[in-house]
Amino acid sequence: MQYDKIAKSYKAQSVQTASPGKLVLMLFDGCLRFTTAAKRAFNEEEFTKRNEDVNNNLIRAQNIVTELQSSLDMSVPGELPGTLYRLYDYVMHQLQQANLKKEPETIDEAEKVITELRDAWSEMLAQNPENEISGDQQPGSLSLKA
Repeated sequence: MQYDKIAKSYKAQSVQTASPGKLVLMLFDGCLRFTTAAKRAFNEEEFTKRNEDVNNNLIRAQNIVTELQSSLDMSVPGELPGTLYRLYDYVMHQLQQANLKKEPETIDEAEKVITELRDAWSEMLAQNPENEISGDQQPGSLSLKA
């Protein structure tokens, strides 16, 4: 029990001290963790537990996608914010369909998009550590420095 408490404390501390760019990366990772757990839940033999586990994990993944979508700064010039918004819409639709129809294959489509976005974001952070994210924006909004 003590280890759980320590782990939760460590996780909370890492979130509170992470840069906005790292927080986005953590959101991508969390989404992928929940979609993986949802796919694993399809192997549960008990019908009620399977559906509950699939639903709970997909709802968590959807909540993360909603957070990613709402953190977009749509005032940034160019097509990137709109494109990301539409990609998040697509991922959300795939997760909702997977939950409604209980089809694990639909989760794969959502994971593919999130994985590609996560990898691109990670690469951007690695290539631009000093220009990671501007600090003069409103809480919850993210925009790259010029």
